[in-house]
Amino acid sequence: MSGRDLFCQPRRLRRGAALTFVFTSVLVAGAATGTLPEADRKSAPDAVRAAVPAGRHADVARAAEEAMAEGKSPVEAARRAVSRSGDRWDAVYSPDEYEEFEEALDGRYTGVGLWARRERDGRIEVTRVRAGSPAAEAAIRAGDRLRSVDGHEVDGRPVTEVVSLLRGDTTDAPAGTTVRLGLQRGTRVWDVTLRRARLSTEPVTVRELAGGVTVIKVAAFTKGTGDRVRGAVRRAPAGAGIVLDLRGNPGGLVGEAVTAASAFLDGGLVATYDVEGEQRALHAEGGGDTARPVVALVDGGTMSAAELLTGALQDRGRAIVVGSRTFGKGSVQMPGRLPGGSVAELTVGHYRTPSGRSVDGRGITPDLEAGEDALQQAGTVLSGIGGPAGGPGEPR
Repeated sequence: MSGRDLFCQPRRLRRGAALTFVFTSVLVAGAATGTLPEADRKSAPDAVRAAVPAGRHADVARAAEEAMAEGKSPVEAARRAVSRSGDRWDAVYSPDEYEEFEEALDGRYTGVGLWARRERDGRIEVTRVRAGSPAAEAAIRAGDRLRSVDGHEVDGRPVTEVVSLLRGDTTDAPAGTTVRLGLQRGTRVWDVTLRRARLSTEPVTVRELAGGVTVIKVAAFTKGTGDRVRGAVRRAPAGAGIVLDLRGNPGGLVGEAVTAASAFLDGGLVATYDVEGEQRALHAEGGGDTARPVVALVDGGTMSAAELLTGALQDRGRAIVVGSRTFGKGSVQMPGRLPGGSVAELTVGHYRTPSGRSVDGRGITPDLEAGEDALQQAGTVLSGIGGPAGGPGEPR
């Protein structure tokens, strides 16, 4: 997630990049995160070292440095220090994990096609399965519990470690190698062996329903997603209503969410956020389509950057939100380099919607509650605010 006072295009994080502020959500197939305003970034290694030793980052950096001096793993020492916080969004990446993490931001990774998150009780739950992936072919589905990876129990582990196990980072396992997963669905417990694959994501898909409604499905805010959304809006039939489907979207780059917001807003505030008490703001670009009716679909899997976008469109009166309460991930993480090249990502603040609502731990309440019939409800809403009636229909 990236921007300035009037928003600038996000840049890809580099392994040598310094301080970056992030909102984080996680995909077991590849973590998604996002950088905040470009003005908050410092690209020189010296700037990183100068900025990191503050507060909790300093404690974690000290633990890593002491471990290195004793010939121990700085990554494991940093993870132990981080785990004491009890904050489930805190994480430590090894250099290789962070490189993979960056690739995931570009929408490509080696894995099995699972998105997952750690629940409050420490369990790892699958939130989405990529169509056509090894996980999909094995009939794994959202809601399944991931119990183990290659015999390693994953309950209570940071999701970054689970990602590493799935990808085989510690053994440099390439695409084509196998990984054995332990899973649970209700009372059923089973194991399955999957073959890792080189995967890429298509973050935005567009279809037109029989009634003329354009459905823009945003799977995650990876690099380029915002421009894809803007392009889809421009190409939609004149006057046609739009359903912006953010269900199951785990978040991603904030800058991409702000760009997506710019498709529907003519400038103005998208969100405010604080970094260790200092208030800052994100703004949309001008020139968005402010006329056509919009419905945003959300559910409990709508997280982080997707909640930021939803909150902006709802507060600005630009979209009717339909579905169920969103996840409630509104905390801001700051990653900093540690001795040995690893990266600690620690919570430093929270963001708010344009009206000042806090999302963290609360989520966003839809204007209209809906379940499996959410898309049909969206069509009904659009018909009532001037768009084509639409309805679930069949894509053309």
